[in-house]
Amino acid sequence: MERQVGIIGAGISGLLACKYTLSKGYRPVVFESRGTIGGVWTKTIETTKLQTPKVLFQFSDFQWPPSVTEEFPNQHQVFDYLQSYARHFDLLRHIRFNSKVVYQVDFLILCVGRFSDVPNIPEFPPDKGPQAFHGKVIHSMEYAAMDYSSAAELVKGKRVAVVGLQKSALDIAMECSTANGLEHPCTVIYRTEHWNVPDYLPWGLQMAYLYLNRFSELLVHKPGEGFLLSLLATILSPLRWGYSKFVESYIKSKLRLSKFGMVPKHSFLTEISSCLISTVPEGFYNRVEEGSIKLKKAPTFSFCKEGILIDGEAEPLETDMVILATGFNGIKKLEEIFVSPTFQHFIFGSTDNTVPLYRECIHPQIPQLAIIGFSESIANLYTSEIKVPMASRAS
Repeated sequence: MERQVGIIGAGISGLLACKYTLSKGYRPVVFESRGTIGGVWTKTIETTKLQTPKVLFQFSDFQWPPSVTEEFPNQHQVFDYLQSYARHFDLLRHIRFNSKVVYQVDFLILCVGRFSDVPNIPEFPPDKGPQAFHGKVIHSMEYAAMDYSSAAELVKGKRVAVVGLQKSALDIAMECSTANGLEHPCTVIYRTEHWNVPDYLPWGLQMAYLYLNRFSELLVHKPGEGFLLSLLATILSPLRWGYSKFVESYIKSKLRLSKFGMVPKHSFLTEISSCLISTVPEGFYNRVEEGSIKLKKAPTFSFCKEGILIDGEAEPLETDMVILATGFNGIKKLEEIFVSPTFQHFIFGSTDNTVPLYRECIHPQIPQLAIIGFSESIANLYTSEIKVPMASRAS
Protein backbone atom coordinates (compact mmCIF):
# COMPACT_ATOMS: atom_id res chain seq x y z
CA MET A 1 0.00 0.00 0.00
CA GLU A 2 1.30 3.46 -0.91
CA ARG A 3 2.33 5.63 2.00
CA GLN A 4 0.60 8.98 1.94
CA VAL A 5 2.80 11.96 2.68
CA GLY A 6 1.29 15.28 3.67
CA ILE A 7 3.21 18.42 2.76
CA ILE A 8 2.29 21.81 4.22
CA GLY A 9 3.23 24.69 1.95
CA ALA A 10 3.81 25.02 -1.79
CA GLY A 11 6.85 27.24 -1.74
CA ILE A 12 10.30 26.12 -2.86
CA SER A 13 10.69 23.45 -0.18
CA GLY A 14 7.14 22.17 -0.66
CA LEU A 15 7.62 21.76 -4.41
CA LEU A 16 10.91 19.92 -3.85
CA ALA A 17 9.30 17.65 -1.26
CA CYS A 18 6.41 16.87 -3.60
CA LYS A 19 8.66 16.03 -6.53
CA TYR A 20 11.01 13.83 -4.52
CA THR A 21 8.33 11.87 -2.68
CA LEU A 22 6.66 11.20 -6.03
CA SER A 23 9.93 9.85 -7.41
CA LYS A 24 10.11 7.41 -4.49
CA GLY A 25 6.66 6.03 -5.18
CA TYR A 26 4.86 7.79 -2.34
CA ARG A 27 1.50 9.53 -2.66
CA PRO A 28 2.03 13.18 -1.70
CA VAL A 29 -0.70 15.71 -1.09
CA VAL A 30 0.36 19.34 -0.72
CA PHE A 31 -1.78 21.76 1.30
CA GLU A 32 -1.33 25.42 0.41
CA SER A 33 -3.29 28.14 2.22
CA ARG A 34 -2.97 30.57 -0.70
CA GLY A 35 -4.34 30.24 -4.20
CA THR A 36 -1.01 29.70 -5.90
CA ILE A 37 2.46 28.25 -5.43
CA GLY A 38 5.58 30.28 -4.69
CA GLY A 39 5.73 30.90 -0.95
CA VAL A 40 7.35 34.25 -0.21
CA TRP A 41 7.62 34.91 -3.95
CA THR A 42 3.85 34.91 -4.40
CA LYS A 43 3.70 38.62 -3.55
CA THR A 44 6.63 40.84 -2.68
CA ILE A 45 7.61 44.49 -2.70
CA GLU A 46 7.62 45.73 -6.30
CA THR A 47 11.37 46.34 -6.56
CA THR A 48 12.46 43.16 -4.75
CA LYS A 49 15.04 41.02 -6.51
CA LEU A 50 16.67 37.70 -5.71
CA GLN A 51 19.08 38.02 -2.79
CA THR A 52 21.70 35.67 -4.21
CA PRO A 53 23.02 35.24 -7.76
CA LYS A 54 20.69 33.02 -9.76
CA VAL A 55 23.38 30.31 -10.00
CA LEU A 56 22.89 29.84 -6.25
CA PHE A 57 19.11 29.69 -6.66
CA GLN A 58 18.60 26.99 -9.24
CA PHE A 59 17.10 23.51 -9.07
CA SER A 60 19.71 20.87 -9.85
CA ASP A 61 17.47 19.34 -12.53
CA PHE A 62 15.82 22.47 -13.92
CA GLN A 63 17.87 25.42 -15.13
CA TRP A 64 16.85 29.03 -15.51
CA PRO A 65 15.53 29.82 -19.00
CA PRO A 66 18.00 31.57 -21.35
CA SER A 67 15.68 34.58 -21.46
CA VAL A 68 16.62 35.44 -17.85
CA THR A 69 20.01 37.09 -18.29
CA GLU A 70 20.10 39.14 -15.06
CA GLU A 71 22.37 37.96 -12.25
CA PHE A 72 19.69 38.92 -9.72
CA PRO A 73 16.28 38.19 -11.30
CA ASN A 74 13.30 40.22 -10.17
CA GLN A 75 10.35 38.79 -8.27
CA HIS A 76 8.28 38.17 -11.43
CA GLN A 77 11.09 36.17 -13.01
CA VAL A 78 11.57 34.11 -9.85
CA PHE A 79 7.83 33.44 -9.58
CA ASP A 80 7.67 32.38 -13.26
CA TYR A 81 10.66 30.08 -12.73
CA LEU A 82 8.92 28.32 -9.83
CA GLN A 83 5.71 28.03 -11.85
CA SER A 84 7.65 26.49 -14.76
CA TYR A 85 9.28 23.98 -12.42
CA ALA A 86 5.91 22.89 -11.02
CA ARG A 87 4.42 22.52 -14.50
CA HIS A 88 7.45 20.70 -15.89
CA PHE A 89 7.28 17.99 -13.21
CA ASP A 90 3.45 17.94 -13.15
CA LEU A 91 3.25 18.88 -9.48
CA LEU A 92 0.17 21.12 -9.57
CA ARG A 93 -2.28 18.21 -9.62
CA HIS A 94 -0.97 17.13 -6.19
CA ILE A 95 -1.58 20.54 -4.59
CA ARG A 96 -4.76 21.56 -2.78
CA PHE A 97 -4.94 25.33 -2.86
CA ASN A 98 -6.73 27.55 -0.34
CA SER A 99 -6.62 24.61 2.07
CA LYS A 100 -6.95 24.62 5.84
CA VAL A 101 -8.20 21.12 6.62
CA VAL A 102 -7.91 18.18 8.99
CA TYR A 103 -6.28 15.32 7.13
CA GLN A 104 -4.65 12.05 8.18
CA VAL A 105 -1.36 11.02 6.58
CA ASP A 106 1.44 8.55 7.31
CA PHE A 107 4.16 11.20 7.34
CA LEU A 108 4.09 15.00 7.46
CA ILE A 109 6.59 17.45 5.98
CA LEU A 110 6.27 21.08 7.10
CA CYS A 111 7.52 23.50 4.45
CA VAL A 112 6.13 26.73 5.85
CA GLY A 113 9.33 28.79 5.91
CA ARG A 114 10.04 31.41 8.54
CA PHE A 115 9.79 34.71 6.66
CA SER A 116 6.05 35.18 6.24
CA ASP A 117 2.65 35.36 7.94
CA VAL A 118 3.63 36.19 11.56
CA PRO A 119 5.31 39.62 11.81
CA ASN A 120 7.92 40.34 14.44
CA ILE A 121 6.70 43.44 16.28
CA PRO A 122 9.13 45.09 18.73
CA GLU A 123 8.01 45.47 22.33
CA PHE A 124 7.60 48.98 23.73
CA PRO A 125 7.11 50.48 27.20
CA PRO A 126 3.50 50.99 28.32
CA ASP A 127 1.78 53.86 26.49
CA LYS A 128 4.78 54.29 24.19
CA GLY A 129 3.87 51.79 21.50
CA PRO A 130 2.19 52.41 18.12
CA GLN A 131 -1.11 53.26 19.86
CA ALA A 132 0.49 56.50 21.12
CA PHE A 133 1.23 57.65 17.57
CA HIS A 134 -1.37 59.72 15.71
CA GLY A 135 -0.08 58.58 12.34
CA LYS A 136 -0.18 55.18 10.64
CA VAL A 137 1.98 52.18 11.63
CA ILE A 138 2.17 49.08 9.43
CA HIS A 139 4.48 46.11 9.05
CA SER A 140 6.42 45.50 5.84
CA MET A 141 4.25 42.40 5.33
CA GLU A 142 1.21 44.65 4.89
CA TYR A 143 3.13 46.93 2.52
CA ALA A 144 4.24 43.97 0.39
CA ALA A 145 0.67 42.65 0.20
CA MET A 146 -0.57 45.81 -1.53
CA ASP A 147 -0.70 46.17 -5.28
CA TYR A 148 2.07 48.40 -6.53
CA SER A 149 -0.01 51.49 -7.30
CA SER A 150 -1.67 51.32 -3.87
CA ALA A 151 1.71 51.06 -2.13
CA ALA A 152 3.02 54.08 -4.04
CA GLU A 153 -0.14 56.05 -3.22
CA LEU A 154 0.12 55.09 0.45
CA VAL A 155 3.52 56.76 0.92
CA LYS A 156 3.11 59.60 -1.58
CA GLY A 157 3.43 63.01 0.05
CA LYS A 158 4.11 61.57 3.50
CA ARG A 159 7.04 61.72 5.89
CA VAL A 160 7.85 58.02 6.17
CA ALA A 161 10.15 56.30 8.67
CA VAL A 162 11.25 52.74 7.91
CA VAL A 163 12.51 50.69 10.85
CA GLY A 164 15.17 48.13 9.92
CA LEU A 165 18.24 47.72 7.73
CA GLN A 166 17.71 44.39 6.01
CA LYS A 167 16.33 43.73 2.54
CA SER A 168 12.69 44.76 2.99
CA ALA A 169 13.71 47.98 4.75
CA LEU A 170 16.15 48.90 1.98
CA ASP A 171 13.65 48.18 -0.80
CA ILE A 172 10.82 50.09 0.89
CA ALA A 173 13.10 53.07 1.57
CA MET A 174 14.04 53.16 -2.10
CA GLU A 175 10.38 53.13 -3.13
CA CYS A 176 9.53 55.91 -0.66
CA SER A 177 12.47 57.91 -1.95
CA THR A 178 11.25 57.48 -5.52
CA ALA A 179 7.74 58.60 -4.54
CA ASN A 180 8.71 61.66 -2.49
CA GLY A 181 12.24 62.70 -3.40
CA LEU A 182 13.81 65.54 -1.44
CA GLU A 183 10.46 67.06 -0.47
CA HIS A 184 9.73 64.30 2.05
CA PRO A 185 12.91 62.28 2.68
CA CYS A 186 12.49 58.73 3.95
CA THR A 187 14.21 58.10 7.28
CA VAL A 188 15.68 54.65 7.86
CA ILE A 189 15.94 53.87 11.57
CA TYR A 190 18.35 51.08 12.40
CA ARG A 191 19.90 49.55 15.49
CA THR A 192 23.05 47.92 14.05
CA GLU A 193 25.09 48.48 10.92
CA HIS A 194 25.28 45.45 8.59
CA TRP A 195 27.67 44.17 5.96
CA ASN A 196 25.01 44.28 3.27
CA VAL A 197 26.61 43.54 -0.08
CA PRO A 198 26.48 45.40 -3.42
CA ASP A 199 27.14 42.11 -5.23
CA TYR A 200 28.89 38.77 -4.76
CA LEU A 201 32.11 39.66 -6.59
CA PRO A 202 34.49 41.27 -4.07
CA TRP A 203 37.33 42.77 -6.09
CA GLY A 204 36.27 40.58 -9.05
CA LEU A 205 36.49 37.26 -7.15
CA GLN A 206 33.45 35.03 -6.74
CA MET A 207 32.51 35.05 -3.05
CA ALA A 208 31.69 31.36 -3.35
CA TYR A 209 35.44 30.69 -3.68
CA LEU A 210 35.90 32.16 -0.21
CA TYR A 211 32.89 30.93 1.74
CA LEU A 212 30.81 28.41 -0.19
CA ASN A 213 33.09 25.39 -0.61
CA ARG A 214 34.36 22.45 1.41
CA PHE A 215 37.66 24.10 2.30
CA SER A 216 35.85 27.05 3.88
CA GLU A 217 34.12 24.58 6.23
CA LEU A 218 37.52 23.85 7.76
CA LEU A 219 38.01 27.50 8.70
CA VAL A 220 35.32 27.67 11.37
CA HIS A 221 34.83 25.90 14.68
CA LYS A 222 31.73 23.72 14.84
CA PRO A 223 29.77 22.23 17.75
CA GLY A 224 30.98 18.76 18.71
CA GLU A 225 34.04 18.86 16.48
CA GLY A 226 37.00 16.63 17.31
CA PHE A 227 40.46 17.72 18.40
CA LEU A 228 42.01 17.66 14.91
CA LEU A 229 39.25 19.74 13.30
CA SER A 230 39.42 22.20 16.17
CA LEU A 231 43.19 22.46 15.82
CA LEU A 232 42.94 22.95 12.06
CA ALA A 233 40.35 25.73 12.43
CA THR A 234 42.65 27.44 14.94
CA ILE A 235 45.68 27.15 12.66
CA LEU A 236 43.68 28.55 9.73
CA SER A 237 42.27 31.48 11.74
CA PRO A 238 44.61 34.04 10.06
CA LEU A 239 43.22 32.98 6.70
CA ARG A 240 39.69 33.29 8.05
CA TRP A 241 40.51 36.81 9.23
CA GLY A 242 42.09 37.66 5.87
CA TYR A 243 39.03 36.50 3.91
CA SER A 244 36.81 38.68 6.05
CA LYS A 245 38.99 41.78 5.70
CA PHE A 246 39.23 41.23 1.94
CA VAL A 247 35.44 41.32 1.55
CA GLU A 248 35.00 44.14 4.05
CA SER A 249 37.46 46.35 2.16
CA TYR A 250 35.47 45.84 -1.03
CA ILE A 251 32.09 46.62 0.56
CA LYS A 252 33.47 49.73 2.30
CA SER A 253 34.96 50.97 -0.96
CA LYS A 254 32.01 50.12 -3.22
CA LEU A 255 29.29 51.51 -0.93
CA ARG A 256 31.38 54.30 0.68
CA LEU A 257 30.35 53.13 4.13
CA SER A 258 32.91 55.24 5.99
CA LYS A 259 31.50 58.40 4.45
CA PHE A 260 28.06 57.64 5.83
CA GLY A 261 29.19 56.23 9.19
CA MET A 262 27.85 52.79 8.28
CA VAL A 263 30.89 50.57 8.88
CA PRO A 264 29.79 47.66 11.12
CA LYS A 265 31.71 46.86 14.27
CA HIS A 266 31.47 43.11 13.72
CA SER A 267 33.28 41.14 11.01
CA PHE A 268 31.91 40.03 7.67
CA LEU A 269 32.44 36.44 8.82
CA THR A 270 29.95 37.06 11.64
CA GLU A 271 27.49 38.52 9.12
CA ILE A 272 27.69 35.71 6.60
CA SER A 273 27.51 33.10 9.37
CA SER A 274 24.10 34.52 10.32
CA CYS A 275 22.83 33.73 6.78
CA LEU A 276 20.98 37.05 6.76
CA ILE A 277 23.06 39.03 4.27
CA SER A 278 21.06 41.48 2.18
CA THR A 279 21.86 42.87 -1.25
CA VAL A 280 21.84 46.67 -1.29
CA PRO A 281 19.56 48.10 -4.01
CA GLU A 282 21.49 49.83 -6.76
CA GLY A 283 21.80 53.54 -6.04
CA PHE A 284 20.77 53.29 -2.38
CA TYR A 285 23.72 55.28 -1.03
CA ASN A 286 23.38 57.76 -3.88
CA ARG A 287 19.93 58.51 -2.48
CA VAL A 288 21.48 58.88 0.97
CA GLU A 289 24.04 61.31 -0.44
CA GLU A 290 21.42 63.42 -2.21
CA GLY A 291 19.24 63.50 0.92
CA SER A 292 16.09 61.65 -0.20
CA ILE A 293 17.02 58.86 2.24
CA LYS A 294 18.24 59.66 5.74
CA LEU A 295 19.95 57.16 8.04
CA LYS A 296 19.43 57.40 11.78
CA LYS A 297 20.87 54.99 14.32
CA ALA A 298 18.59 54.23 17.25
CA PRO A 299 19.52 51.45 19.70
CA THR A 300 16.05 51.88 21.20
CA PHE A 301 13.02 53.94 20.26
CA SER A 302 9.38 54.42 21.20
CA PHE A 303 6.34 56.24 19.87
CA CYS A 304 4.76 59.54 20.79
CA LYS A 305 1.90 61.55 19.31
CA GLU A 306 4.13 63.35 16.79
CA GLY A 307 6.18 60.34 15.68
CA ILE A 308 9.18 58.47 17.05
CA LEU A 309 11.15 59.12 20.23
CA ILE A 310 14.76 58.04 19.83
CA ASP A 311 16.61 57.25 23.02
CA GLY A 312 19.06 60.04 23.84
CA GLU A 313 17.38 62.69 21.68
CA ALA A 314 15.26 65.45 23.17
CA GLU A 315 13.04 66.11 20.16
CA PRO A 316 10.89 63.47 18.47
CA LEU A 317 11.32 62.50 14.85
CA GLU A 318 8.12 63.89 13.36
CA THR A 319 6.61 61.55 10.83
CA ASP A 320 3.30 60.65 9.21
CA MET A 321 3.86 56.94 8.78
CA VAL A 322 6.09 54.24 10.24
CA ILE A 323 6.78 50.99 8.39
CA LEU A 324 8.21 48.26 10.60
CA ALA A 325 10.56 46.19 8.44
CA THR A 326 11.47 44.17 11.51
CA GLY A 327 11.23 40.68 10.08
CA PHE A 328 9.06 37.75 11.06
CA ASN A 329 8.57 35.56 14.10
CA GLY A 330 9.25 32.16 12.57
CA ILE A 331 9.29 30.39 15.93
CA LYS A 332 5.79 31.60 16.78
CA LYS A 333 4.59 30.68 13.30
CA LEU A 334 5.82 27.13 13.71
CA GLU A 335 4.40 26.89 17.23
CA GLU A 336 0.93 27.93 16.08
CA ILE A 337 0.78 24.99 13.70
CA PHE A 338 0.66 22.53 16.61
CA VAL A 339 -2.50 22.19 18.69
CA SER A 340 -0.96 19.73 21.15
CA PRO A 341 0.92 21.39 24.06
CA THR A 342 3.13 18.29 24.16
CA PHE A 343 4.25 18.81 20.57
CA GLN A 344 4.73 22.51 21.20
CA HIS A 345 7.02 21.63 24.10
CA PHE A 346 8.96 19.14 21.94
CA ILE A 347 9.57 21.81 19.35
CA PHE A 348 10.19 24.77 21.67
CA GLY A 349 11.36 23.24 24.93
CA SER A 350 14.81 24.79 24.48
CA THR A 351 15.40 28.10 26.22
CA ASP A 352 17.57 29.41 23.38
CA ASN A 353 14.74 29.30 20.82
CA THR A 354 16.45 26.70 18.65
CA VAL A 355 14.42 23.93 17.07
CA PRO A 356 16.22 20.63 17.90
CA LEU A 357 16.17 18.83 14.56
CA TYR A 358 18.38 15.96 13.42
CA ARG A 359 20.15 17.11 10.25
CA GLU A 360 18.00 20.23 10.63
CA CYS A 361 14.89 18.43 9.39
CA ILE A 362 13.82 15.46 11.61
CA HIS A 363 12.65 15.87 15.20
CA PRO A 364 13.77 12.83 17.28
CA GLN A 365 10.65 12.94 19.47
CA ILE A 366 8.23 13.29 16.53
CA PRO A 367 9.62 10.78 14.02
CA GLN A 368 6.61 11.11 11.70
CA LEU A 369 7.42 14.80 11.13
CA ALA A 370 10.02 16.60 9.06
CA ILE A 371 10.58 20.36 8.85
CA ILE A 372 12.17 21.64 5.64
CA GLY A 373 13.13 25.22 4.82
CA PHE A 374 13.03 26.56 8.37
CA SER A 375 16.76 26.69 9.07
CA GLU A 376 18.69 29.28 7.11
CA SER A 377 21.59 29.20 4.68
CA ILE A 378 23.01 31.48 2.01
CA ALA A 379 21.32 29.31 -0.65
CA ASN A 380 18.09 27.97 0.84
CA LEU A 381 17.05 26.19 -2.34
CA TYR A 382 20.16 24.03 -2.26
CA THR A 383 19.86 23.13 1.41
CA SER A 384 16.20 22.21 0.98
CA GLU A 385 17.14 20.05 -1.99
CA ILE A 386 19.65 18.22 0.21
CA LYS A 387 17.27 17.79 3.15
CA VAL A 388 14.25 16.51 1.22
CA PRO A 389 15.86 13.10 0.49
CA MET A 390 16.68 12.76 4.21
CA ALA A 391 13.06 13.45 5.10
CA SER A 392 11.82 11.04 2.45
CA ARG A 393 13.99 8.25 3.78
CA ALA A 394 12.60 8.87 7.27
CA SER A 395 9.05 8.62 5.93
